[in-house]
Amino acid sequence: MGKSQQKAIDSSKAVGRVAMESAQAIAQINQKTAQEFAELMQQRVSTLMKTQDPKAVFDDVHTKVLQDAAKEVTHYHQQLLEILRSGNQELADIAEVMIQDSKADLIHFVNDATNNAPIGSEAYVSVFKTSFNMALQNFDLVRSAMTESFEKFDKSMENMTNLNTAKPSTKKSSE
Repeated sequence: MGKSQQKAIDSSKAVGRVAMESAQAIAQINQKTAQEFAELMQQRVSTLMKTQDPKAVFDDVHTKVLQDAAKEVTHYHQQLLEILRSGNQELADIAEVMIQDSKADLIHFVNDATNNAPIGSEAYVSVFKTSFNMALQNFDLVRSAMTESFEKFDKSMENMTNLNTAKPSTKKSSE
């Protein structure tokens, strides 16, 4: 029982580590993006203050500032999606190990119980084994549902990335 508890503690630590690493990576991206945005805005405001022609200011804002902002948002979004995808895969791996360990513990428990059953308890052993087989089926159902859920999450992340990269980031005006 101590080994099983240690595995649960280790799994919890691993899940916590993944969550912490993802949060740190997102915080770093946020900080870097905020710094880059502040520098870019400072440069743009400085340039705009030097411009005397209002039409040139409008054209500059429209062509450079808005397009650059759209590119930065898309880049930022792709970085976040990559962090989520990576963390999701690690969590899927941890969950798979936990399920396999639990299944192995259950098999070991049932084998010990049935091998040490007293003579004349065959009917009880049969019921116990039937219940055990149902539990194994449930383990497989949980594992398959978990795998499907993680695959759907990855697919939705991929679709979001494809949507962002498919959108044209610049529009050419007809003159």
